[in-house]
Amino acid sequence: MTYVPNDDRYDEMRYRRSGRSGLQLPAVSLGLWQNFGYDRPLDMSRAIVRRAFDLGITHFDLANNYGPPYGSAETNFGLLMKQDLAPYRDELIVSSKAGYDMWPGPYGEWGSRKYLLTSLDQSLQRMEVDYVDIFYSHRFDPETPLEETMGALDTAVRQGKALYAGISSYSAEKTREAHAIMRELGTPIVIHQPSYSMLNRWIEPDLLDALGELGIGCIVFSPLAQGMLTDRYLDGIPEGSRASRHGSLSPDLINEQSLAKIRALNEIAKRRGQTLAQLALAWTLRDPRVTSALIGASSVEQLEANVASLDKLEFTTEELAEIDQYATEADINIWAASSER
Repeated sequence: MTYVPNDDRYDEMRYRRSGRSGLQLPAVSLGLWQNFGYDRPLDMSRAIVRRAFDLGITHFDLANNYGPPYGSAETNFGLLMKQDLAPYRDELIVSSKAGYDMWPGPYGEWGSRKYLLTSLDQSLQRMEVDYVDIFYSHRFDPETPLEETMGALDTAVRQGKALYAGISSYSAEKTREAHAIMRELGTPIVIHQPSYSMLNRWIEPDLLDALGELGIGCIVFSPLAQGMLTDRYLDGIPEGSRASRHGSLSPDLINEQSLAKIRALNEIAKRRGQTLAQLALAWTLRDPRVTSALIGASSVEQLEANVASLDKLEFTTEELAEIDQYATEADINIWAASSER
């Protein structure tokens, strides 16, 4: 059956400007890091993507190696674009990234011009699109001159293969350096994508200030701490959960110390009439320098529940102070190596 999106899809969603650019993003965006590879039925992915657009989510975030296997999330999204979303391409913001390992050999990861531009070409082929709206350097490369990495982003934009350039998991210092290089080239960095959650607050001391000063937007990934900030782990590690599969979320992180924090935050959420996940998402959006929160989804129901976090974004001073007692570092930032360089 031909997909026809809701006529009222823009009525409820909130949109925020990315820094001082002209780009606006939905307050909640859909990330395809997990649940959109060949390991999941395409019809399930289709239902989630369709419902996301119906809810006003216009931004779909990918990377070259999302899957599994690598590349499959982009291939699947390309199918959904062709079959469902092609008539609405001008209403969408599609992003991709390159930086982590994608193929064997010295040209298949990090930040060289060779890797970034070749990877972008591959991503466009997999998704069968002419351009992406945002192309990111997925991580800082300490072995490649930053001028080369930023030069590749500039080239991608000038070639029309990307409309905007972004960076991910860069420190405040490297963000400033990257911004200066791109400003000289004439292609500004419009957005930074760092990890950020109640249990991973590394961007607060320096990076948010830098982004605000430089006029760069901020879209945070893993705002639910890979599921830790949901009701899934309140009683330990359930079978079939991400932590049980020994993947990106180590079961060692679900310990008594972290569970005590999570349970206390859950009680605050209950008093606000929210789920823990809704509280966590609303909390990441409390700072106006945060443009959007990237969520994943394994079902339409989960997607809808997370978008409902936008119904209550306001916090009292007392609520924020109480949250701060439990929203402390939990050693979950597995991407720290990039931002510490």
